[in-house]
Amino acid sequence: MSSLNTDNVAKQNASRSWTPGKRVAIIGGGPGGISSALAFLKRGFDVRLYEKQAACKPIGGAVLLNTPVLLILRHYGFDMSLAVDGVTNVDFQNRHGMARTRQPFHSIVEARTGIKGWNYGVLRSSVIKNLLTLLPEGVIQVNYGLDHFIEDDKGVDLHFTNGEVHRTDILVGADGIRSEVSKQLFGDPQLFHTGLRLWLAYCDHFEGIPPNWGYVSHSRFHQASFFPMLHEGKPGFEWWVMERSSPTAPVPSDVKQHVTGLLEQFAFPMQEFPDRTDFDTQCFRWEIYNRPRLSTWHKGRVMCIGDAVHPVSPYAGYGMGMAIEDGYYLAKWLDGVDLRDGRAISTSYDEFETQRLEYVYHNVEFAQTLTKVFHMVPEPFATIRDWVFDYTPLLGHFLNKGYLEKAKIETGQMPELYAGTGEHLQL
Repeated sequence: MSSLNTDNVAKQNASRSWTPGKRVAIIGGGPGGISSALAFLKRGFDVRLYEKQAACKPIGGAVLLNTPVLLILRHYGFDMSLAVDGVTNVDFQNRHGMARTRQPFHSIVEARTGIKGWNYGVLRSSVIKNLLTLLPEGVIQVNYGLDHFIEDDKGVDLHFTNGEVHRTDILVGADGIRSEVSKQLFGDPQLFHTGLRLWLAYCDHFEGIPPNWGYVSHSRFHQASFFPMLHEGKPGFEWWVMERSSPTAPVPSDVKQHVTGLLEQFAFPMQEFPDRTDFDTQCFRWEIYNRPRLSTWHKGRVMCIGDAVHPVSPYAGYGMGMAIEDGYYLAKWLDGVDLRDGRAISTSYDEFETQRLEYVYHNVEFAQTLTKVFHMVPEPFATIRDWVFDYTPLLGHFLNKGYLEKAKIETGQMPELYAGTGEHLQL
């Protein structure tokens, strides 16, 4: 699917329906765009997904997917064996290996959804590759870079860099943190560096680590963590290190030596991972950027989702997962709407934002708070912070209040995806 050239895609798309009132154009072939395409197709809309590159390719290594995201992927037809392989217990601990708190599970959520635990590790490439197989031929159009769009009261004209103009009823901007769609809607995104650099890596499975166990660990100013994952159904580990950074911070010439040095302060098994990782192909550097909060993600017939409007740091933000959720819920709120009806579109967009904005920005801002708490606190306050987290239950309460309870509430909002009765969760 992703390797189709432009000529083949154009021929295949010519035979697909493109009916006024049902036309949904999506810019960007990442997780949010693909999720939107699958969700709108399942609800009977005509969909075209435009990708400026020659193929839809994932960026980055492994990712954690939580229960709400897995429910959506299962609904699309995702091969759950690529991500689900037992229950992983996640400890939050200090750098010496002392456990501070363990992420709890929710028995009612597990029973209703049929998914045990909460987080599952998987490679981004595995997710994207499998989801692409679920899209019918002709939906994806590659080598289509958006130049600009022009909206009127009946639709949107998409002007591409190749000179073509395509007409659609609504436009979904899912083209990432430097989104052309979002920029035209809202102007300069005012991106700012969050002060963090992430080294995200993965490796094959090796013996010596207790099964179904991972941890999130902090020293004075660093985080080092690992998690079991599956890669094309094979067991392995994802692991990552976060450190302070800036837009002008130098990049180490020897990444393996640099990361290995950071991990020397952490307990088993963090020091094991560098020698088991190919740093040329299995380690990725991300300088983490964000943008100021927006009061809306849409104007007229155009809606933006995912990183195009709410990029997140890797701290509890679940950026990929929230983009997948955005696509699902947007199609859900537009279900049954005649897309020639501008007023109905506006009402559905408002309802979608009422559900999503506060939930998403809670996660985004909680991630920013964790960045400050774990990386930006100076001495001697960092020492006091660590003592409090080591010897009081504050961190457990903080984490549960910060994101787990919100995610449980969201799970309760999608009973149509439960494995059993379809009843709402009583939380």
